[in-house]
Amino acid sequence: MEEIKHSHLEKAILVGCQLPGQTDERFFYSMEELESLTKTAQGQAIVSVTQKRERYDSATFIGKGKIEEILALVEELEPDLIIFNDELTPAQNRNLSRFFDARIIDRTQLILDIFATRARSREGKLQVELAQLQYILPRLAGIGVSLSRLGAGIGTRGPGETKLEKDRRHIRSRITEIKRQLEDIVSHRGRYRERRKENQAIQAALVGYTNAGKSTIFNGLTSADSYEENLLFATLDPLTRKMRLPAGLQVLVTDTVGFIQDLPTSLIAAFRSTLEEVKEADVLIHVIDGSSEDRDQHESTVLSILKDLDAASIPMITVYNKKDQFKEGFIPTTASFSISAFQQEDLLLLKDVIETEVKKQLEYYHIFVPAAEGRKLSMLKNSTILLEQVFIEDTQSYECRGYALPSMKLQ
Repeated sequence: MEEIKHSHLEKAILVGCQLPGQTDERFFYSMEELESLTKTAQGQAIVSVTQKRERYDSATFIGKGKIEEILALVEELEPDLIIFNDELTPAQNRNLSRFFDARIIDRTQLILDIFATRARSREGKLQVELAQLQYILPRLAGIGVSLSRLGAGIGTRGPGETKLEKDRRHIRSRITEIKRQLEDIVSHRGRYRERRKENQAIQAALVGYTNAGKSTIFNGLTSADSYEENLLFATLDPLTRKMRLPAGLQVLVTDTVGFIQDLPTSLIAAFRSTLEEVKEADVLIHVIDGSSEDRDQHESTVLSILKDLDAASIPMITVYNKKDQFKEGFIPTTASFSISAFQQEDLLLLKDVIETEVKKQLEYYHIFVPAAEGRKLSMLKNSTILLEQVFIEDTQSYECRGYALPSMKLQ
């Protein structure tokens, strides 16, 4: 049992159960991450309680001895809630609620709560509400009391204001309606993506573990105003902005939601349409927090999720961020690139690296464009890497050399 400093925020006891298949390193990192998630949800972990078992107790998740230990801690510390580091079954949640006066929530509910406070766009809010409703539906019978307190603390925010306790029929009806609205939004974004393809726009997507610094890099590359903070899931809704590479080529860059270890499958499913932006990219920029001792775990988690999204074959640039905070002895791989997102010269170098990677997907062209075709000349300047443009007086045309997407019809 590990004591953690007290705070005036909502107080939480964290509970984890390690199974034989989990290494100590992975398990304790997961517990540290649960503490970070609690902080992000405006809570304060005051005590962490762990147990090793052959399997989860089907009735109470943990053993009777641990329940008695937590009861003693509840009496001493008076926490507002108890957070379990795995998804509880409806029966486990119901049974545990009989032992403790404090609210019982699990990792899935905690992440959903954070998502509820982070969603800004209509789609993001709908995705969160859908995931929360699908989570609550099978648990409705056992959480009627806590539903009456929705909106009052961690694990209770989001669609609670719509009085979910009314009945299952109301929730199922709302789920059907949200799915219909999301289909319309996904269809609209699909048409928007097709339009971008028709306009021959090259697309890059920033991916990485949550809190790796993607939004800071995104803002630096595009002069955008994406929300950035040292918290998990600071950015939830994807943003797309234009970025101009050193040679003049315009690229569309998308900042995506951060990935996380043990992200509940229901959440991956709920945000799959949002992550479709990743699959459409011509190049991925994988941002890793180089200052984190868990960077290898973060990297493998991201690569695993990209594989699940069928995006593992997209060309990728690996970027270790926060180089000013690297621990002594850390040597990035030769295939990667180290930066500090706050250093303008590093961002300029990153643009050079992106341009080099994009260039591999382009074909060399050498054409003559009449001086009167200003629109075509402008297109070459913005949508290709224009190496040379020389005016030829005899023919009143420009000789142009550069690189463009193979699909572009330049003649």
